[in-house]
Amino acid sequence: MSYRSAQRGPLGALAPAITALARVVRLPQVQPKLTGLGTGVLTVVVTLAGGGLDALLFDGPGVLFGLLFVAVCVTSALYVRPYDLVAAPIAAPIAFATAIALTGDDNGGGFVGHLLGIFTGLALLTGWLYTGTLLAATIVGVRALQRSWRRRRSRRCSAERRGRSRR
Repeated sequence: MSYRSAQRGPLGALAPAITALARVVRLPQVQPKLTGLGTGVLTVVVTLAGGGLDALLFDGPGVLFGLLFVAVCVTSALYVRPYDLVAAPIAAPIAFATAIALTGDDNGGGFVGHLLGIFTGLALLTGWLYTGTLLAATIVGVRALQRSWRRRRSRRCSAERRGRSRR
């Protein structure tokens, strides 16, 4: 066993194969374009559209609304800029509550019926809210860790000397 393979650990001999497999399977990197405000607007608009479409088709928010909400949460977490990462998990519950308030069922009871419809919708669709928010928070957390890892590694692994610059 050579010094280098012993230094890599028990999977040291498999490192070239793992690296080659990672290059083949690597997904294209998403270029983040959305600001924090853009993430919030995208999440609210798509969630409202999904809630409105679901209310028109099926008389109130339901599965279609939930699926669109989770999809827009994942999309906003992937496309938000690195400096605005915290906006994606924060925008999700705000968009969800707004969509439920505007597209919730009123049961023909006026203002009190609408309030009851909002609370019922929030209570019955909480699983979708938690799923979308947790997925967005997980994606944002992984992106933040990758960002800090790349930044730390690039300084440490730099081949250049840190002396005076050439002029």
